[in-house]
Amino acid sequence: MAKPLRLHPDRLFPAEPETRAIARRLHAEIEGLPIVSPHGHTDPAWFATNDLWSDPAALLITPDHYVFRMLFSQGVALEDLGVPRTDGGPVETDPRAIWRRFADRYHLFRGTPSRMWHDWVYSEVFGLDVRLSAETADHYYDVIDAALQTEAFRPRALFEKYNIEVIATTESALDTLDHHAALQSSGWSGRVITTFRPDAVLDPEFEGFHANLDRLSAITGEDARDWDGYRAALRVRRAFFIARGATASDHGHPTAATADLSDTDIRALFARVAAGPVTAAEAELFRAQMLTEMAAMSLDDGLTMQIHPGSFRNHNAHVFNRFGRDKGADIPTRTDYVTALKPLLDRFGSEPGLTIIVFTLDETSYARELAPLAGHYPALRLGPPWWFHDSPEGMRRFREQATETAGFYNTVGFNDDTRAFLSIPARHDVARRMDCGWLARLVVEHRMEEDEAHELARALTYDLVKAAYQL
Repeated sequence: MAKPLRLHPDRLFPAEPETRAIARRLHAEIEGLPIVSPHGHTDPAWFATNDLWSDPAALLITPDHYVFRMLFSQGVALEDLGVPRTDGGPVETDPRAIWRRFADRYHLFRGTPSRMWHDWVYSEVFGLDVRLSAETADHYYDVIDAALQTEAFRPRALFEKYNIEVIATTESALDTLDHHAALQSSGWSGRVITTFRPDAVLDPEFEGFHANLDRLSAITGEDARDWDGYRAALRVRRAFFIARGATASDHGHPTAATADLSDTDIRALFARVAAGPVTAAEAELFRAQMLTEMAAMSLDDGLTMQIHPGSFRNHNAHVFNRFGRDKGADIPTRTDYVTALKPLLDRFGSEPGLTIIVFTLDETSYARELAPLAGHYPALRLGPPWWFHDSPEGMRRFREQATETAGFYNTVGFNDDTRAFLSIPARHDVARRMDCGWLARLVVEHRMEEDEAHELARALTYDLVKAAYQL
């Protein structure tokens, strides 16, 4: 017999009655605030074309690496989930079969953030009132599939239904941004902007790097194999992204290393990089220098700078070779910030007109490094719990370790960092509830007055993210 699916109205709030009552009051005031999603990986084509989603699997499974990394860990082949292969080889094309494989293993997600997000979507978006299982798989599929064929479930309609004020997608520095151009001329009032992600032309170890330099030359009219031309080309592309709405850049380097080389040394290093190949140490030094160069350009053109280091990308070589990037095989690494960021901070850390948001997958660095840095340097802000730590436990650990030194106002609210569109309101629901619970604890411990907590709840939900990303 199918078991009921119910979302408790007090989910994620503290269990202690007085604290829970305060959390309820705080949440009631911010629950309906618009969603600001300043960093994510949703596809701008969804909003540009406004086409109906083809099926439940395409909406909820195939684009979500949180889902298929768990299933892969339990022996499910990515081909069986419809994940495209780089060689164009055969994969499952029957969305109902994909859905059934997922439903049959839904128990694997117990206790994970993905379970919370999916249950929210099933209940709040599709009105389902029984739990997903092998028994209810076809019922789920039929209900969701029928809804996806209606006008109310087109991307723009859902954008408006869930009160999304702005979404920032993330595109390569070489992207044509055609979908963003189409959106700008569409007459639709929804705000979908891009984010400048230059890893493909900053990282000598990025696949196809030298071809990417040639492509950069072709689309900018600058010689990207020459140091001066290369920097000029990057400025051209940044301006192009800004014209399509960008307010931020994003840098996913392996480490947080920065450098501040002399002009002579950087020209010599770039000559080696442009000719290639280079050693791993030279590649790291070049990436480090380019983070500092990007900060200098941000000071000029105003883009907020995001640094997302500390991920060993594409750790599973078999998966990378077969399916390409971003297939759930990225693994956190230990990351140094105090010494790594010092060259950049020596030049720009005291600039009040520059905003650099630093994220981490290394939670041991919160209290030891990141909170003290952000609690001192005017240019530095702490990004929210990211990726593996976008969870109730991760959010709680972040507040516990960062607040005592950085406070609340050196953080930047929440971002969902998602590829799965409907997880946006689901994730923001979790973040808002966790922040209200944390603030309620401070009130009940007489560390803060309740009126201050109400101000902070709004700031953490809406005001800080708008300010940090200039939205």
